[in-house]
Amino acid sequence: MQSSHAAATVSARFDDRNLIAYGGLAPLVRLAERCGLPALVTERVSLPASRNGTGSFPAAKVMGLVAGMAAGADSIDDMDRLRHGAMSGLFGGVRAPSTLGSFLRSFSHGHVKQLHAVARRFLPRLAAHTPLLSGAGTIAHLDLDDTIKPVHGYAKQGVGYGYNKVKGLNALVATLSTPLAAPVIAATRLRKGSVNSARGVASFASEAIAVARASGATGLLVVRADSAYYGAELIAACKAAGARFSITVRMNASIKAAIATIDEDAWTAIKYPKAIWDEEEGRWISDAEIAETEYTAFTSRPKKLQVTARLIVRRVKRLNPATVPEGQGELFTTWRFHAAFTDSTLSLTDAEKDHRRHAIVEQVISELKNGPFAHAPSGNFQANAAWLALAALAFNLTRACGTLADAFHARATCATIRDHLINIPARLARSARRLTLHLPERWPWQDAFDSLFQTVHVPPPPV
Repeated sequence: MQSSHAAATVSARFDDRNLIAYGGLAPLVRLAERCGLPALVTERVSLPASRNGTGSFPAAKVMGLVAGMAAGADSIDDMDRLRHGAMSGLFGGVRAPSTLGSFLRSFSHGHVKQLHAVARRFLPRLAAHTPLLSGAGTIAHLDLDDTIKPVHGYAKQGVGYGYNKVKGLNALVATLSTPLAAPVIAATRLRKGSVNSARGVASFASEAIAVARASGATGLLVVRADSAYYGAELIAACKAAGARFSITVRMNASIKAAIATIDEDAWTAIKYPKAIWDEEEGRWISDAEIAETEYTAFTSRPKKLQVTARLIVRRVKRLNPATVPEGQGELFTTWRFHAAFTDSTLSLTDAEKDHRRHAIVEQVISELKNGPFAHAPSGNFQANAAWLALAALAFNLTRACGTLADAFHARATCATIRDHLINIPARLARSARRLTLHLPERWPWQDAFDSLFQTVHVPPPPV
């Protein structure tokens, strides 16, 4: 590719009032409206009245923030991208970034909870209007994990040094997925940076399980988490809500004693379809052996919190036995062990493979931190908590648009959906009280966009 004209014959002017940069926001906003997001915000979010009106018209402001995030905004100033060209002709109620920033800073803890209530009701509506969670009626997975969002300076509330010794805020995230559907966000919670990972996770899991059930996960629902969440309270919450659990355990003395009772003939060889990087050994591994035994956890706790279930163990041959601390037995000198405590009804091989897929939640967290949650944009803690909740709404809405486009975009990342279906330049034309979006000729993903656009712009079915 090369320039077609000499530099002196090419100029650029920002003077076209009929152009917009995000033509794909039209079907995205229409889908949000069809699923009742503005009505939910009006019903559930009630901010205090003020002289400058920061709490007024919450539905319009939430819709603006969600649309801006879907278009790629990762800070409050970035919301100015919604005020260019013909955007005001295609959308009403577009607010300035300063107005949106004041709106976020007016949130208290209770108002953030109101926003969470909106999110809990919006995901089931999205799942009802789109194939967002295909197969959820048979089997679904709810994955829990947290992450530290690094911040700098001393002006942000709630900042602390987290488990990774990085100063920031702690975001707890629950994702819902099925074997046929890419993950969506079932719940979020922003916490102080120095918080223990497992703090409040039982109530958080109960909330996420309720959202999953309301979203169509009426069959087998497995809650998966890593060893930071291994505790009696989380497992009790799962059992009380009728969900299964699959949680990584730490290699303490009780677990090692249980592993030592496994007969050598009980181990089954498996081979990973893809090699896995072992940080402790510093190598790629592709072969392992698995076995299981019955194990009673939390024996030091009251009887009602003690749980007897399956301990599924995976072992990998050590290349360097010298890395084992002194005092370890020969069994643990030869092998490295990873164990999961679960009441899954799947076979040993399937249950072990299913547990390893828990890492899918880390992909979602990565998307958030490379998208709308790239920054914690305010010094106000509750404003950042509201921002995280809105980022989850934008994530789910973008994912839903992908499912209406085609099979490829149904499993694509939000960044890909944004590039292919949302950030499309368009010219707005008006004729006989009708609006027409003129999009680029030979757009590579035209068929996918047409499928999305036509689906959300057909008249709604009669009620």
